[in-house]
Amino acid sequence: MHRTNRMVHAMNEPVDPGRFVIGTAQFGLKYGIANRGGQMSLDAARSILSRARADGICMLDTAALYGDSELRLGELGVDGWQIVTKLPPLPEKHSANAEFWVNQQIDRSLAKLKLDRVHAVLLHRPGQLLDSAGPALFAALAKLRDKGLVEKIGISIYEPDELENIWRKYRFDIVQAPLNVMDRRLEQSGWLSRLTRDRCEVHVRSIFLQGLLTLRHLPKDLARWQALWDQWHDFLVLHDISALDACLGYILSLPEVAKIVIGVDSEAHLKELMSTASCCSEKWPATLWSDDRELLNPSRWPTNS
Repeated sequence: MHRTNRMVHAMNEPVDPGRFVIGTAQFGLKYGIANRGGQMSLDAARSILSRARADGICMLDTAALYGDSELRLGELGVDGWQIVTKLPPLPEKHSANAEFWVNQQIDRSLAKLKLDRVHAVLLHRPGQLLDSAGPALFAALAKLRDKGLVEKIGISIYEPDELENIWRKYRFDIVQAPLNVMDRRLEQSGWLSRLTRDRCEVHVRSIFLQGLLTLRHLPKDLARWQALWDQWHDFLVLHDISALDACLGYILSLPEVAKIVIGVDSEAHLKELMSTASCCSEKWPATLWSDDRELLNPSRWPTNS
């Protein structure tokens, strides 16, 4: 039964900070459509990690493709943190020797992070599992887990549809996917419940749609969806809640979501998010959502192309 057709009111239980994961794309590059400050300084990143640890957050999300993110985390020192990183797409020239390439990539990531193991490694382009190199790619990931270099293996997807064919052949410990009040495909498709039943840990990202849901007016390249955004902000005004409140309320109301990846650009930003989470009203629009991939997948935005 989907919860998208009703409104839920105030939370009665405190939020577990362990559900939150600090996304570190901003540590290594300018990230997010609402980002006005560019790539953050090392001092700002250090302050965020200090605040996150004090708040009870213990996991960081990074990737080889996040610019200098892994390198900067290594400079800051992340021993004691649970690190989730992601492998880049397998180059065609290495498709005949996927295991060698996977080992090479994880060695590079560990060297940058200054660690001898990480909590999890995910594939950034899981569709490659359906190519001829797929079985070798999966076997290489499983060997990393068997050797103790990673505790869990998983995939990072853009759309639930990607799971249809992959899940028939492979099972993973973690699936990371976008989920927010405007993009409810993971829940509405039934995959959120199914993954949980299959004992797969669900990590969700883009809960603010790369910051787009916090903007009152869309950038001109995305202006064709302004009418939808007007409805969104009319809803917020009608119910006297902030965009942060509504976005977090929807995600926190889903017990199947194990981890929530949040990107922040300052210690103050993290403090604001955690304060919002602790008093979240759990209200969200019942019918205000979209299934338009051109809107929901940031890689398709003209602004990000």
